[in-house]
Amino acid sequence: METHELINFKTVCLLKSKLMQGICFDNELKALMEKDVQQSKQDINELMQFYKDSQLLQ
Repeated sequence: METHELINFKTVCLLKSKLMQGICFDNELKALMEKDVQQSKQDINELMQFYKDSQLLQ
Protein backbone atom coordinates (compact mmCIF):
# COMPACT_ATOMS: atom_id res chain seq x y z
CA MET A 1 0.00 0.00 0.00
CA GLU A 2 2.84 2.44 0.73
CA THR A 3 4.22 2.10 -2.79
CA HIS A 4 0.81 2.93 -4.21
CA GLU A 5 0.62 6.04 -2.01
CA LEU A 6 4.10 7.14 -3.08
CA ILE A 7 3.16 6.75 -6.75
CA ASN A 8 0.04 8.85 -6.21
CA PHE A 9 2.00 11.55 -4.37
CA LYS A 10 4.71 11.72 -7.04
CA THR A 11 2.06 11.88 -9.77
CA VAL A 12 0.33 14.82 -8.08
CA CYS A 13 3.68 16.59 -7.67
CA LEU A 14 4.50 15.95 -11.33
CA LEU A 15 1.19 17.37 -12.51
CA LYS A 16 1.51 20.43 -10.28
CA SER A 17 5.03 21.23 -11.52
CA LYS A 18 3.95 20.74 -15.13
CA LEU A 19 0.93 23.03 -14.73
CA MET A 20 2.87 25.70 -12.85
CA GLN A 21 5.40 25.92 -15.70
CA GLY A 22 2.62 27.33 -17.88
CA ILE A 23 1.99 30.31 -15.61
CA CYS A 24 5.55 30.97 -14.49
CA PHE A 25 7.46 33.86 -16.08
CA ASP A 26 10.84 33.30 -14.39
CA ASN A 27 13.05 31.23 -16.70
CA GLU A 28 15.24 29.93 -13.88
CA LEU A 29 12.18 28.73 -11.97
CA LYS A 30 10.78 27.14 -15.12
CA ALA A 31 14.05 25.27 -15.63
CA LEU A 32 13.97 24.07 -12.04
CA MET A 33 10.38 22.87 -12.44
CA GLU A 34 11.30 21.05 -15.68
CA LYS A 35 14.12 19.32 -13.82
CA ASP A 36 11.60 18.30 -11.15
CA VAL A 37 9.24 16.96 -13.84
CA GLN A 38 11.98 14.83 -15.37
CA GLN A 39 13.08 13.50 -11.98
CA SER A 40 9.48 12.76 -10.99
CA LYS A 41 8.95 10.76 -14.19
CA GLN A 42 12.04 8.71 -13.42
CA ASP A 43 10.93 8.20 -9.81
CA ILE A 44 7.46 7.08 -10.88
CA ASN A 45 8.92 4.56 -13.34
CA GLU A 46 11.14 3.12 -10.61
CA LEU A 47 8.25 2.94 -8.15
CA MET A 48 6.08 1.23 -10.75
CA GLN A 49 8.65 -1.56 -10.98
CA PHE A 50 8.44 -2.09 -7.23
CA TYR A 51 4.67 -2.04 -7.41
CA LYS A 52 4.56 -4.56 -10.27
CA ASP A 53 7.00 -6.85 -8.47
CA SER A 54 5.16 -6.71 -5.17
CA GLN A 55 3.23 -9.71 -3.95
CA LEU A 56 0.06 -7.64 -3.73
CA LEU A 57 -0.55 -8.16 -7.42
CA GLN A 58 0.06 -11.91 -7.42
